[in-house]
Amino acid sequence: MVRKSDALATESVSCLNAALSHLRNIWEEIGIPEDQRMQRTEVVKKHIKGLLEMMIAEEENLRQRLKKSITMCQKELHAVCQDLGLTACLPEENCTMLQLEKDLRTRLEVLLKEKKERMAKMNCLKEQDDELCDILCTTGYSIDVDVVPSIEQLDAFHAHIASLNEEKERRRAEFVETKKKIILCMDELDQLPDTSFERDIVCEDEDAFCLSNANIIGLITLLQQLEKKRAENEAICSELRSQIINLWDWLKISDEERNAFAVHMVGSRAKTLQMLQTQLQHLEVLKLQNMKSVIEAVRQELASYWEKCFFSSEQRQAFAPYYEEEYTEDLLQLHNYELNRLKQHYQAHQQLFEGVWKWEENWQLYLGFEKKASDPNRFANRGGNLLKEEKQRTKLYKMLPKLEEELKMQIDAWEQEQCSHFLVNGQNFMEYVSEQWELHKLEKEREKQERQQKKSKLIEEEMLYGSAPKTPSKRRVNTLTTPGKIRKINGTSIVNATPNSTFRCAIGNSVCFSPISRPPLSGRKPAQSVRTPGHSAKKLPRHGVNEKNKENISHLNSTAVSARSFKSFQV
Repeated sequence: MVRKSDALATESVSCLNAALSHLRNIWEEIGIPEDQRMQRTEVVKKHIKGLLEMMIAEEENLRQRLKKSITMCQKELHAVCQDLGLTACLPEENCTMLQLEKDLRTRLEVLLKEKKERMAKMNCLKEQDDELCDILCTTGYSIDVDVVPSIEQLDAFHAHIASLNEEKERRRAEFVETKKKIILCMDELDQLPDTSFERDIVCEDEDAFCLSNANIIGLITLLQQLEKKRAENEAICSELRSQIINLWDWLKISDEERNAFAVHMVGSRAKTLQMLQTQLQHLEVLKLQNMKSVIEAVRQELASYWEKCFFSSEQRQAFAPYYEEEYTEDLLQLHNYELNRLKQHYQAHQQLFEGVWKWEENWQLYLGFEKKASDPNRFANRGGNLLKEEKQRTKLYKMLPKLEEELKMQIDAWEQEQCSHFLVNGQNFMEYVSEQWELHKLEKEREKQERQQKKSKLIEEEMLYGSAPKTPSKRRVNTLTTPGKIRKINGTSIVNATPNSTFRCAIGNSVCFSPISRPPLSGRKPAQSVRTPGHSAKKLPRHGVNEKNKENISHLNSTAVSARSFKSFQV
C-alpha cells in the first residue's frame, strides 16, 4: 500500500518538473541565451537544494532533540522510579520515536508530581511530629527527610502522628482531671502550692504545661500524697467524731448542743480538725467529771453488742471489769477496749450475725404461731385471720430449714477460711438450732401430757359427780340467803335448792347436782317421785338449751362434754 507521503513526494517532483518546464518555455519565448539559461537553472537548483537541505537539517535537528529527550527522560524516569520504589517501565515495541518521547515525558511528569506530593506530605507530618514531640517531650520519628518515602512509610508515619495526638489528648485530659483533684485537695487541706512544680500546675495556663511522662508521673505522685494526707485527716476526723458521738451518748448531751456543733461534723479541713479536737477535749473533761454515768452508758452499749454477737453468759462473765464498781479512768479504758474489740468482731461477722438474727426472728414468730395454734379461743376469731396465721405458720415451717442450711454453708466456709469456730450463745450454731427444735418438741410433748391429764381428770369428775356447763356471763353470784331457807344435811348447812340446783363440792371445786330434790314453790303432784342423780327421769333436752350449751362447752378446757353430762343436765 502506497503511503500518502510517498504520493505527495511524487506529486512534488511532478510540480518541480512542471515548474522547470514552464521556466524553460518562458526563457525560450523570451530568447534568453543558453548560457544564461544554464545560469538561471543553476540558481533554481541551488535555491531548491538549499531549501531542501535546510528542511532536512531542521528535521534532523528534531530527530536529535527527540533522541536526547528520550535519553534524558529515560534516565530521569529511572531515578524517579528508584526514589519512589517503583519498577522502571519498558518502552512499547514498534513505537515511533515521537510517541516514545511523549509517553516517557508524560510518565515522568506523573511520577515527579507523586514524588513532590510525597515529600510535601512527609514534611507536613514531620512538622506535626516535631510539635508533638516538643509537647510530649519525646524523641522524633525516625525517618530520612532527604529520601522520598514510600506509601507504607507515609502510612506508618501518619499512624505514629495519630498515636501521638491520642497520647497528647489522653495526657491533657489526665492533667486537667488531676489538676482539679489537686486543687480540691489543697483547698480541703488549706494548703498553698509551695514548689515551682506545684505552682506550674495550679497557677500556670494548661497549654503551657509540658505533658511529659515525668511530669505526669510527678502529677500523679503529688495527687497521691495530697489524697493520703487528706485520707489521714479524714480518718483522724472520723475517729474524733466517733469518740465525740460516743461521749455525747454516754454523757447524754442535749440535742441543742449537738445541733450547734453539727456544722463541724462533716469535712476534714484543718479548721474542722481543730474544732473537733477542741470539742473532744471539752467532752473528756466532762467525762472525768461524770465517770460513773459514762461507764454505765458504755456498759449498756457493751451489753447490746453482746446480744448482737450472741455471747453466752460465760463469755460475758469473762469480762470481769464489767462487774466492778470502782469507777476509774483505767476501768473506762478497759471498757472502751472491750467495746472496740466487740465492734470489730461484729463487723467481721456481720453477715453471719444478721443471718442468725433473721433465723432467730423467724423462729420466735414460728413459736408464736405454734402457741396460737394450741389456743382453743382462736376458733372464735373472725375475718379470716385463722387461715392467714396457718398459712404463715406453714410458710415459716418450710422456710426455717432452708435458712438453716444456707447459714450452715456460710458458717462452714467462714470457719475453713478463718480456721476458728463460729459460736452462738457459746455453742455451735447447728447445735444451737437442734437444741431449740428439741426444746420446742419437748414443750409440745409437755403441753400434750398436761392436756391429757386435765382431760382425764375432768372425765373422772364427770363420771363421779356429773358436770354442768360453765358460762362466764351466766355464772351465779353468791347471794345472801335468809335463815329460813337453810337446812341441815348431815350436819352441813346448804341452801334450799330446786331439783336442778347445784352446789360447789369441796373436791376440785366442781359443779355437782344436789343429791336432795325439793318441790318447787307451786308444789308438786302426788305421783311425782323424788329424783336422785343416779335415777333421774329421762327427758329429751330442749333445743334452745342445747344450743346455749354448745357455747358453754367450748370453754371447758377445750374438752367436749360427754353425752352423759348432757343427759343429766336438766333445766
